[in-house]
Amino acid sequence: MAQATFQIDPTHSAAHFSVRHMMISNVRGEFTKVSGKVVYDPDNPAQSSIEAIIDTGSINTRDAQRDGHLKSPDFLDAEKFPVIEFRSTGIKCVDGGWAVTGNLTIHGVTHAVTLDVDGPTPEVRDPWGNVRIGASATTKIDRKDFGLTWNSVLETGGLMVGEEVKITIELEAVREQAQTA
Repeated sequence: MAQATFQIDPTHSAAHFSVRHMMISNVRGEFTKVSGKVVYDPDNPAQSSIEAIIDTGSINTRDAQRDGHLKSPDFLDAEKFPVIEFRSTGIKCVDGGWAVTGNLTIHGVTHAVTLDVDGPTPEVRDPWGNVRIGASATTKIDRKDFGLTWNSVLETGGLMVGEEVKITIELEAVREQAQTA
């Protein structure tokens, strides 16, 4: 199979996150608008690449007030920084899975991260004739590294919002059709 380009299917993809709240539980949320492309070369995975764009305004934690605060300048500043971007810089096989390194930009700050990737799945033809692949990826970041420093000290000690953010990305992508002249 030759190298192919796949467009991320925003209807079947999402970026989920989990962060500690008041040191007692985890708050989970997701960004529902994920787009981008995957260039996949199964014969030479190191030549593959991933570009993903996440709409910061699509954050959903099932609480409108909290979502508004997360979109505000205290956190993501979605008006000033409308997207989160990931661009891969390297892909290698690690223990039967994949380690995808790349540059993650949040809140206008870019840092290298490594995603642990399960997949891609074998290609599947959907009922409409499109060829699809899927993958799941996980990583952890320190939100302070990206300028997301808002917090509040609790009366009993500790912080309102944890600093470590666990990220899981569920991706489904559709192969681009070959252009005919």
